[in-house]
Amino acid sequence: RVHGGTPLARSRTMSTDTDPSPAARDISARARRFVDGEGALPYYIVEHFRRNAVDAWDAETNPLGYVGLCMAENKLCNAALRDRLAVAAPSAPLSSLCYEPMTGSKAFRAALSKFMARKLFCGHAFAVDEIAVLAGVGSVIEQLFYALCDPGDGVLVPTPSYMGFWPDLERRDELVVVPVKCDSASGFELSTALLDAAVAESPRPVRALLFTNPDNPKGTIASASQIRELVQWTAARGIHVVFDEIYALSVFEPGARFVSVASVLGGVLPPHVHIVWGFSKDFGCSGLRCGVLVSQNARVLAAVDGLAYWAVTSGHTQSLLAEIITDEQWVDGFLQDSCAALAAVYRSVTSLLRAAAIPFVHASGGVFVLIDLRAHLRCAPWDAERELAVALLEVNAGLTPGEFCRVIEPGWFRVCYVAVSPAAV
Repeated sequence: RVHGGTPLARSRTMSTDTDPSPAARDISARARRFVDGEGALPYYIVEHFRRNAVDAWDAETNPLGYVGLCMAENKLCNAALRDRLAVAAPSAPLSSLCYEPMTGSKAFRAALSKFMARKLFCGHAFAVDEIAVLAGVGSVIEQLFYALCDPGDGVLVPTPSYMGFWPDLERRDELVVVPVKCDSASGFELSTALLDAAVAESPRPVRALLFTNPDNPKGTIASASQIRELVQWTAARGIHVVFDEIYALSVFEPGARFVSVASVLGGVLPPHVHIVWGFSKDFGCSGLRCGVLVSQNARVLAAVDGLAYWAVTSGHTQSLLAEIITDEQWVDGFLQDSCAALAAVYRSVTSLLRAAAIPFVHASGGVFVLIDLRAHLRCAPWDAERELAVALLEVNAGLTPGEFCRVIEPGWFRVCYVAVSPAAV
């Protein structure tokens, strides 16, 4: 009731002259662009969650069930992490229940600085104030690029690529992803000539380059000279470069070595260079939502700090992760076991691919392999790839179609081989 006791709502049989118009009942134009357009999620992911909920593979109870190979997750060491987190949980401080800096507690960022120096950056440590923590790498990328670019600006993304960069950058930041199109004939090799061509052909002014190392979906690792070349090229162009190093600790090939841009540059990042890393892939805990930004650009960090309220990592998650990364003996053993398990499954999967005469891109890291099914398309157009993707779903195999990785040739698929048990694969 309102003042004076007048009823605020009347019977449902009352006149509808105060009902909102159809326009007022609808969602915003910006929301309609993806709800009525490509959808909030691609069809294969929607289908993955649907089938996984009602028909997931099980060796004993459902041997013909759905096997989801389209999610970039590493579940091989989930049990070991779960057990260690259970030990850490009782030690969570009372401060984890309260407000802390939106970009992460100082205690957690100090632990991250030491951990990342030891495991990612070859001894180069960054100050606490040069590190920001947000709820997942997707949130870090979205908010970082909000700080780097204006609506309508272009962001270079070499392809094939992680499909999530498009919604990360375009949906709310309103940026335009400019693909740098690498082809299979060159092994999908990136070059500065291809970068120059992409800039020249871009319909928008290019403001930044987003480079993933180790690569998703190829699983390849950039060399120190390649990294240095990208830093120099972006500096000459006057644009930012963001190195997404989310798979840095998932390198499994004997003799292969990941080198961070932080190591290449001796621990000093120019104002246009920024690093992103997270726990989701290397620790197999995508549900905990914790991504990390490292930058020495104070204005960029201040802008991210101003946006962080909408993507805070929970205090409890921070305390749990701080506990495990400061346990050096445990974390070293965990990562060693994880990479050994990745190597074993990769060997098994690629052996089966060779036996089936299915070509693939040789991977050194990551949790996936990019396979070539072009010979199995009935014709060349993209419709044939979609038909094959649906046919695979009909036999309960969910792969990532190359179309969504922006491969420029139909028929390539990404296989995430540790998102399910090795027996299921």
